[in-house]
Amino acid sequence: MSSAEFWSGWWWPALTAVLGFVYTALLFRQWLQRRKMHQLMWTIGFLFYAVAALMETWSEYVGHWDPTVYRIYIVLAATLVGFLGNGTCYLIFKKRIWGDIYLAFNVIGLAIFLWGTFNVQLLTDKLMEAGIVVGGQALGAGGSFPRVMSLPFNIIGSLFLLGGSLWSIIKFWPKKEYRYRVWANVLIIIGTLIIAGAGSMARAGSTAGLYVAEMVASAILLAGFLMAGTLERGAKASIAKRRAEADSERGSGST
Repeated sequence: MSSAEFWSGWWWPALTAVLGFVYTALLFRQWLQRRKMHQLMWTIGFLFYAVAALMETWSEYVGHWDPTVYRIYIVLAATLVGFLGNGTCYLIFKKRIWGDIYLAFNVIGLAIFLWGTFNVQLLTDKLMEAGIVVGGQALGAGGSFPRVMSLPFNIIGSLFLLGGSLWSIIKFWPKKEYRYRVWANVLIIIGTLIIAGAGSMARAGSTAGLYVAEMVASAILLAGFLMAGTLERGAKASIAKRRAEADSERGSGST
């Protein structure tokens, strides 16, 4: 077995899938505890990620794509960034309506994309290849429907992930008690950039180390999401700080 074959083996997306389901469970538990929409969106995004990785595992194992599996896979893989970005949208905007509008856009777009993939004639020669390297090629030429449907999910979702994280870094850096949110968003940016780089590798036809990059990126993103998913830690630190300052002032006044 060559080095390229080892790093592109089915065991890597299999491990990513297992970890992805664990991550999904952790985020879902967080949502059950707090019932925040951003946590639910991140749960959906990671669920799509885990299922897509499981489908990559199967295609690598058998050496080609089953048409039905591929149709579902390409929709999940292309839309997951949209739902991750939707979570960030809910988190950064005070008015829930903006997140709801984005969610409606994602759900309607997903339905149209799914309908399109099940009603287009696939390029079967592309399905003879395995794994993520196929990308959307089996749907037809770039810019054709339904392949073009992946663009709004990836572009808007990535803008929210990166832009929202940069905004949070600027917002929370001056507040020491919320500094953990800064590092959380640094992790989200790093994870997003790794996934973007992995996607570029796939489009270029290179899969060596691609699945490992997927796995590492998912772990980094999860760490960032779990850290950024709550303001309670910062709020408690802020309250404790104000109480300490009040006690200090009372102590000074009594003397």
